[in-house]
Amino acid sequence: MHALKDKVSQKLSNLFADSPSQSASPRHSLTDSPKASAKSFTSYFSFGARNENEDSESESFPPPPPIRTDSYESVENCKQEEDCKKNQSSSTTVGNDDYEGEMKELTESSAFISADLCEFLHACLPNIVRGCKWVLLYSTLKHGISLRTLLRKSAELPGPCLLVAGDKQGAVFGAMLECPLTTTPKRKYQGTSQTFLFTTIYGQPRIFRPTGANRYYYMCMNEFLAFGGGGSFALCLDEDLLKATSGPSETFGNECLASSTEFELKNVELWGFAHASQYLSS
Repeated sequence: MHALKDKVSQKLSNLFADSPSQSASPRHSLTDSPKASAKSFTSYFSFGARNENEDSESESFPPPPPIRTDSYESVENCKQEEDCKKNQSSSTTVGNDDYEGEMKELTESSAFISADLCEFLHACLPNIVRGCKWVLLYSTLKHGISLRTLLRKSAELPGPCLLVAGDKQGAVFGAMLECPLTTTPKRKYQGTSQTFLFTTIYGQPRIFRPTGANRYYYMCMNEFLAFGGGGSFALCLDEDLLKATSGPSETFGNECLASSTEFELKNVELWGFAHASQYLSS
């Protein structure tokens, strides 16, 4: 290999020696030192090889540095979690709005009607009063304990009305009936097939509609207000609205509506229904 390089260097030296443009300076003469010529030639080749390597290296681009995705993913995860929370919040809000919308129909607060019970009763109401304002006609907490006062207040808003009562053990029960309530001198049943009873004694609200066995919907006298018959009263309130009884009746096919068959009343409410325009105008 060295012999080949020396031979090539010798030929180049002779070529440059014959060239008229050869420098006269011995320091820069290629013929004075074959070693220098060989070294220059070697440097030339090594330079060319280096340039070729550099060109090849410049043409083959190094791979880009790895991009960190942890912060980006965390941002995306936060956005996804936030969107998920918004969706859950919106769905929960929708459900709460339904409850609140039904509770807003009550013109006053109730001692017994919760959001769940309000939703249940709203679904049980006759179509004629759905969407109406719930107007508190009577409450023992507000108007005193008297059946006569309840009967008198029932005349303020004719039409379907809802009686809601409860015992001191926490059971809530009541009935749908027609206002105004009118007393009869003798025992005489009133009402229509729209009359129903309800109770929360079973954990969840439950409704009892007429079975068709008889038409003993309700009886209103100065001494008591009773619902159902055929066996016993489904619900009977005394004239002071302090005590009541409940038992099975054929009229509604119900069992006892309260915590016991004889009990003390915690409160009694009577709700009437009015269209929003009628309520505002009054």
